[in-house]
Amino acid sequence: MKLKAAMIFTLCALPMGAHAQASGDAAEGESNFRQCTSCHGIASPDGEVIHRVAPTGPNLWGVADRVAGSFDGYSRYSSAIQAAGEAGITWTEENFVAYVNDPTGYLREVTGDARARSNMNHRLRGSAEDIYAYLAQFGAE
Repeated sequence: MKLKAAMIFTLCALPMGAHAQASGDAAEGESNFRQCTSCHGIASPDGEVIHRVAPTGPNLWGVADRVAGSFDGYSRYSSAIQAAGEAGITWTEENFVAYVNDPTGYLREVTGDARARSNMNHRLRGSAEDIYAYLAQFGAE
């Protein structure tokens, strides 16, 4: 009986859907996403455009929980972010926040390569959790 109760508790504690609940405010994230739109956009695979996709950075549709450096059709990833993805790094909220606050520093830490560099040179401050919550809405299954 105790085992059955423990299993039910564990199953109820798991997040529903493909993505864990984001801690930020998606409405604030939508407003703060403006600082990202010069390089990034959001467009669904069926062509629905949420934000115009800029040619500089990858489309952020489905970025929540995606493997780092793996958006199909985007070829300008740095070797460091590709290495992070090959090592199993996914864009959880924790990883996303750390990366956007210091892209090169984050990649150096997770790859163990002191010479690793990110192609993203913008450092986001203060609203990364909100932006993640906003982006987590797009591409969830």
